[in-house]
Amino acid sequence: MKLLMIEDNKSVSEMMSMFFQKEGWDVSFAYDGIEAVDMFNEDPDSWDIITLDLNLPKKDGMEVAKEIRSKSKSVPIIMLTARDSDSDQVLGFEMGADDYVTKPFSPITLVARIKALQRRAHTEAAPEESGTQTEASPKKQYQVTTDHFQLNTNTREAYLDGKMIPELTPKEFELLKTLAMKPCQVFSREQLLEQVWDYEYYGDERTVDAHVKKLRQKIERVGPQVIQTVWGVGYKFDDSEVDKKK
Repeated sequence: MKLLMIEDNKSVSEMMSMFFQKEGWDVSFAYDGIEAVDMFNEDPDSWDIITLDLNLPKKDGMEVAKEIRSKSKSVPIIMLTARDSDSDQVLGFEMGADDYVTKPFSPITLVARIKALQRRAHTEAAPEESGTQTEASPKKQYQVTTDHFQLNTNTREAYLDGKMIPELTPKEFELLKTLAMKPCQVFSREQLLEQVWDYEYYGDERTVDAHVKKLRQKIERVGPQVIQTVWGVGYKFDDSEVDKKK
């Protein structure tokens, strides 16, 4: 695996280098935002995963994430930051991050997150699209179907009443699929972290909450909300009230 670690703290980079080498990973380091973008742009398709600090000199980590995403929609990005607010985390996901680790962190935890994200990246790789399609086609085979919802795991498309939910990221798609496969079943945040992110619960509930927030915004662009909050427990998929909400 080829990894780019974007981190201005050389002590952190040196510490993680030992753990990465133990895994047999090919790791490169960038110590400021401009250097990071230049290194990534040399060969955007060669990188398997990016770890990105938000607090970078010369160019902020959010801007770096945005530029990386303009070149690659699929390369997994884990943000590393000492910032610990909900707004920073949500903004990080909006800029294209797939996961979020708050400093100080355990090197073993970061390695586990990287492995989990890479496993997911392999299983979530989408086929090349032959064209843009915004309406559900009756000829397509859907792996998840309810009264108002269809989801195709091959094309990575999801529809609410025949309208495609736009611009779903890999994590948003997996989150929606996990919930919709078992309508009305309540999933705790811990269960969603394990099933969607493929790692054990580390106390980062906001990762789930931030993704649910973005997913809801995209669903509401095409129809009524089908992701419901069960207070004190977690989330569920329920489209039984869609007709009443129209």
